[in-house]
Amino acid sequence: MISKLKVIDASTVLAGPSVGMFFAELGAEVIKIENPNFPDVTRTWKLANEDKDNSISSYFASINFGKKYKALDLKKEADYLVFIDLLKNADILLTNFKKGDDVKFKIGEVELKKINPKLIHGKISGFGIDSDRVAYDLILQAESGFMSMNGTKESGPIKMPVALIDVLAAHQLKEGILLALLERTHTSEGKTVHVSLYDAAVCSLVNQASGYLMQNVIPQRIGSLHPNIAPYGEIFITDDLFQITFAIGSDAHFIKLCSYLGLEDLPEDLAFKTNQNRVINREKLAKLLQNKIKDFNAEEILNWMHAHFVPAGKIRNLQEVFEDKQSQTFIRQERIENQNTKRVSSIAFKSW
Repeated sequence: MISKLKVIDASTVLAGPSVGMFFAELGAEVIKIENPNFPDVTRTWKLANEDKDNSISSYFASINFGKKYKALDLKKEADYLVFIDLLKNADILLTNFKKGDDVKFKIGEVELKKINPKLIHGKISGFGIDSDRVAYDLILQAESGFMSMNGTKESGPIKMPVALIDVLAAHQLKEGILLALLERTHTSEGKTVHVSLYDAAVCSLVNQASGYLMQNVIPQRIGSLHPNIAPYGEIFITDDLFQITFAIGSDAHFIKLCSYLGLEDLPEDLAFKTNQNRVINREKLAKLLQNKIKDFNAEEILNWMHAHFVPAGKIRNLQEVFEDKQSQTFIRQERIENQNTKRVSSIAFKSW
């Protein structure tokens, strides 16, 4: 059972700690290890209005929940022995050490197997286990193709506003660790599970990768538009000045949308009859749709679309998101080091 698991989280920043938080939310005992002289750097990553004297930042709080905290300097013999003692009955160790640090701290693969043969070691690197490059999410977004595709012609390359590659790598590591736990029930042996941020990023290119690999098409920056579907991602302004968007994934969706807007002839127009033609003529199509959408308020058009199963949505800021009761169910509160903290859950699935 997850509640009987013991996890030693010796990782920092986002990817590793978010894996630790995942297990903590599921009920595992998670002990976060920090160097007392160089604690997790995200404690200092503060918004401009955060209290500079507090030891907790909102960034740190976002991926550290339900954990116990222990300050250990692994270069000191006494602290090292405490760490080793923790590992003896641990199930999972999480690290994102720089290349060679595992040897320096005397916790390489050979040592760990002697300490605890059942231990599952989840390792995160930036560019691969043999690379010593310093890796931050921005650099990974730049070098894995994400930034080249994100943005518009006018904006130039833009990174995602969350540490997307860290999040993707964390999910990969969770999956690998869960498989290792399952395998251990049969073998009674631990193993090492390694994920690099770069590999996680490349494995997440999905349809954009296939578009290049099969058609030699290098994706260009087209904002929120979809390269294969139209209308999809165009932003429209309603009569009451809200921004809405549509994900018209089928001809049936398109026919319903046009019917509502009083554009019944549009689906029979050769320029818009098929999805591929709509992609080719998307600019002309967007203008025709906007000319009608401006006469409707957001609530009425969205209510109709929802009722008729046409994918549509209002563009909301985070205040609007967390005013939604469904989003509020994911808020987790905890007091860490005498500070009240909040974050969203790392678990979206439900099981029964």
